[in-house]
Amino acid sequence: MEDASPGATALLRETFPAEVRHSPLGWEAVRAWERRNGVVLPEPYRTLVAEIANGTDDGPPEEGGLLSVGEKPDSWPVWEADCWMSPEPFDGTTVRTPGQPFPLEEEWQWEYDYHDHNRHSTLLHQSYQHGSVLLGSDRPGEYWTLVVTGPQRGRVWWLRGGCAAPYVSSPSDQPGGDFLHWVRDWHVGQGWWRAE
Repeated sequence: MEDASPGATALLRETFPAEVRHSPLGWEAVRAWERRNGVVLPEPYRTLVAEIANGTDDGPPEEGGLLSVGEKPDSWPVWEADCWMSPEPFDGTTVRTPGQPFPLEEEWQWEYDYHDHNRHSTLLHQSYQHGSVLLGSDRPGEYWTLVVTGPQRGRVWWLRGGCAAPYVSSPSDQPGGDFLHWVRDWHVGQGWWRAE
């Protein structure tokens, strides 16, 4: 099992100062959460939750900081998607399943890619419910999530009305996109979302 590097741990401690941290879970509780959910959290997020902070009151994302592992933002059960193209409405009360495969490997703009109703609807719901932990929300309907299963494991994705996309610092920056990269960019005030 991988461990967070000392440099990653130092950056996480710097980005999330003690006064905004929620108490860490500890390794025993992290392993219990992983067993219940059928997944091992990727590093350095795993070390953050176990040793540094299981969520924060401030920091990325912009609204409310980092969620505790497995938590949903307050807006999750009630947001109304502008471009939710499924006959089955989004059900924010459904239990999320981090151990199920995250279904995407590249950006998907479903409002422009509507071919097969059954496949489209299933993929849309799975993108929001499977294979990830929610990191937080910038605003209702816009969610940062960390993929914990499959080929995208360890990458941060942005879910919002009409699309899902892996995080990159800028449209031309395809490498990176992991949790540490996302935290570092937030900490120094850069990233493609800053231009909005």
